[in-house]
Amino acid sequence: MSAQQAAHRAQVLAGQLTPNSEPENQELAMAPTAAEDEPSYSVLLPETLSGNKWIVRRNALSPQRLVDTFPAPHDDIHTLYDNLESSVAAYGDTPYLGHRTSDAKGQPGPYVWQTYSEVAELRSAIGSGMQHLGIQPGAAVGLYSINQPEWCLVDAACHAYSMVSVPLYDTLGPDTVKYICNHAELAAVACSIEVLGKLLEVLAECPTVRLVVVYGTRPHQRLPDVPSAPHCKVLTLDRVRALGYKHPKPHHPPQPSDVALINYTSGTTGVPKGAVITHSNIIANAAGAALMLTTTAEPLFRQGDRHICYLPLAHIYERFNFTLVTHFGAAAGFYRGNVLELLEDIQELRPTLFSSVPRLWNRIYDKVMAQIQAANPVSRALFNTAYRYKQAALRQGDLSGGRLGPFWDRLVFSKIKARVGGEVRLLTSGASPISAEVFDFLRICFGAAVIEGYGMTESSCLISMTPPGDPTAGHVGPPSPACEVKLDDIPEMGYTNADLPHPRGEICVRGPIIFRGYLKDEANTRDAVDAAGWLHTGDVGTWIEGGRLKIIDRKKNIFKLAQGEYVAPEKIEGVYARSPFVMQSFVYGNSLASQLVAVVIPDPDYLLPWAKERGLPADLTALCQHPQVVSAALKSMQEEGRAAGLKGFEQISAIHLHPEPFTVENGMMTPTFKLKRPQAQTFFQQALDEMYSKLPAL
Repeated sequence: MSAQQAAHRAQVLAGQLTPNSEPENQELAMAPTAAEDEPSYSVLLPETLSGNKWIVRRNALSPQRLVDTFPAPHDDIHTLYDNLESSVAAYGDTPYLGHRTSDAKGQPGPYVWQTYSEVAELRSAIGSGMQHLGIQPGAAVGLYSINQPEWCLVDAACHAYSMVSVPLYDTLGPDTVKYICNHAELAAVACSIEVLGKLLEVLAECPTVRLVVVYGTRPHQRLPDVPSAPHCKVLTLDRVRALGYKHPKPHHPPQPSDVALINYTSGTTGVPKGAVITHSNIIANAAGAALMLTTTAEPLFRQGDRHICYLPLAHIYERFNFTLVTHFGAAAGFYRGNVLELLEDIQELRPTLFSSVPRLWNRIYDKVMAQIQAANPVSRALFNTAYRYKQAALRQGDLSGGRLGPFWDRLVFSKIKARVGGEVRLLTSGASPISAEVFDFLRICFGAAVIEGYGMTESSCLISMTPPGDPTAGHVGPPSPACEVKLDDIPEMGYTNADLPHPRGEICVRGPIIFRGYLKDEANTRDAVDAAGWLHTGDVGTWIEGGRLKIIDRKKNIFKLAQGEYVAPEKIEGVYARSPFVMQSFVYGNSLASQLVAVVIPDPDYLLPWAKERGLPADLTALCQHPQVVSAALKSMQEEGRAAGLKGFEQISAIHLHPEPFTVENGMMTPTFKLKRPQAQTFFQQALDEMYSKLPAL
């Protein structure tokens, strides 16, 4: 935005913002709201400077300009390279990357740390070695392993020498690895010894890959020969580093507009799409979050903090976390790669920062509540008294838990907090929605700040976040200071900005955080980002009190389960249509749960004869309620799912049989015979809720 445009926008804000009482002070302050004691976390703006549609919102912390870097004295940080260099200068001797070593018997020891200065030296050696071996600035480098320090060292080397990081999930199979290697034209792949075999299976079919760097090898371990891929060298990371020390190269720092990484999506509806994300995208996103996280009396991120690094770094959520860890001089302690040992690693690390996903938080909630129910009456009464006391304080806006909050923390909740090391100060949740009940449980039981973020890969992660001092739950807060958000009308779904009591529509995002586009995919890029620069998320939201954003639906027929997996229901319905029991089906996923359920219209031409053979009634309505029929139909559908290769999370766990078909006449289908999902959900909501209530928690 030019200075002239910024000045004009500030004038437009006068109707929504009022100047402070001192006439010489031209800073903007929030206009009063209907409820004087209700803070407003975002401000309303016109969509265009010449228009009268006031549907755009920005964070109240920075309404006049979108944040694109950190505040002074760190306003010279514009790339991931700058971010690390700044922290090396400020926190050189501070622990940065930590891992646990094991003794001869396999018993894990304490965390062993590399400082910021040590990491800076190692990344320079690795980058020099890669360049000596022919990997030049601008080349794409794959990172293929679980989270570990070596992953971050190679990533930092890429930043120092203007190479492009391309993360690959360690769970990917050979076919997907081959696709990404060729689609992104990787020049090199850095991988762990554990996944080397999968890469070698397809290396001969990846002609652009000239170097494979392997880490996690034993001393003097011999790497396998690859006669089928003579175009490629396979070396250990130690060897590459040694070459770098022998042939040092000056850094080749990237420009802010240079590509930092290509993040491939999971590809639920087809081949993976590579989101092209620049250095400036990532820094702007982290800076917007940092502004919100440092508004409290005690900053929520600070030097010396410890972060447990176990969410996959190949996902934009953990990339975002790691960027903030680096910026604030905190330490990242890596888990050993086994989720069953995660709690042991947490106990050893004693993290002060803990980022996770709703599925884990739900498990902690379910386990604690089950233990409370099984406890003796005295312990149960004590917990309930303490919980209700802090809950009442929270509902009154007191995040400290009330006057007796510290007492209850020491007496009751310290035992729960000890499960995550006992020192956590900040819990964050992302990747899918978390229920308000579990969100408040975390606040009450852990005595820590709890934050929920909403975002996506195409926005470089964060779009909005619950403010640290906001006592309410059930929303995702205001926009990040690094972006602006509007809601686009969706008339066909009944969502518009004119809706009362709150505007509703598709969440659209614009600002310096928006990705450049999908690699070699102009069509999908045009679908994602319109001509005015708005990223269309496909999520449906509403603005609630205080300028907070609440996610209420999905525009596209794709949704995300609690564990973060995307599901395409139409594909699944097509598979289940092969079952002789099924005439029609409506597959539904609750984003607060990890399982799918379905409403099924049985095929009477098959069901009635089937029932007659088994002596069951010939009444279709009665058959839909018969347990034997429900069980047989569910089993048949699951068998079809297995035969079609549906993944576990794509299989339904429960069904509700309904005798009346979906038709245009009863409002369940469009004239082109497509299922109206919002209407079906509304009509069957009670049945859907009942199915979920009977499912075991996962």
